[in-house]
Amino acid sequence: MRTINRGGEYEFELKKSRFLCALARVASEDEARTFIAERRKTHWNAAHNCTAYVVGDDGGVQRSSDDGEPSGTAGVPMLEVLRHRGITDTAAVVTRYFGGVKLGAGGLIRAYGNAVSAALDHVGVVERRTLLVVQVAVDYQRAGRVESGLRESGYEVRDVRYGGDARFELALAEADLAALRAWLAEVTSGWAECEVLGTTTVET
Repeated sequence: MRTINRGGEYEFELKKSRFLCALARVASEDEARTFIAERRKTHWNAAHNCTAYVVGDDGGVQRSSDDGEPSGTAGVPMLEVLRHRGITDTAAVVTRYFGGVKLGAGGLIRAYGNAVSAALDHVGVVERRTLLVVQVAVDYQRAGRVESGLRESGYEVRDVRYGGDARFELALAEADLAALRAWLAEVTSGWAECEVLGTTTVET
């Protein structure tokens, strides 16, 4: 899944109406509602504060609101942009200050969708991946060669500890685990121990 790199705002004008799209990272539906409430309080005098948010690792929670715009012309196109771009844990509020010129249903759909799309481009998007956390234990005699090989391999070496033996904590894709174990068996003649400790989420 993907999420925004940071929170931020993007503003543009269309036929005398001002559109301000604010994006925020949210970890829950409650956080999304709090952000929306804050934006509505800040822009209490705007014509509309339309909203959309997606929450959850699988994007399972999805909500939108037209906030007085014709049904389906604001919240839904905002939500569709988030869904189409695979964005989660993100809330969007598009504030409209009406300029006196009606845009029509098609114009509103494009305006609200474009507001979210432009704001996403403005703040940036990051990939979110789930990796395995793996611990490799090896004796001191083989530690130097193993550490050098691990760092050259491109695996993320998260921690190195020396005690009764040498232990290296790595983060890697599940698909790479078999290759790691095969390489360790080869370079240590089967002396290395490789244990999966859990998972971690990283952003790139």
